[in-house]
Amino acid sequence: MKSSDFEKKIEEAKKMLNELMNPEITLQKSVMLYKEGIKALKEAGKMLEEAKLEIEEIEKGQK
Repeated sequence: MKSSDFEKKIEEAKKMLNELMNPEITLQKSVMLYKEGIKALKEAGKMLEEAKLEIEEIEKGQK
């Protein structure tokens, strides 16, 4: 996992959130952005979980 990939997913989600805050956004566009934002956050969460598992394995190896 590259750190830049994680940051990219978080930035994507932030960008979508900002677009969702636009009062003139259509319902269709807001639903699309919401789905994409949730997907980006889930992918970022998966990356965090994978990093956590890697760290746990490293710590186990040092004991």
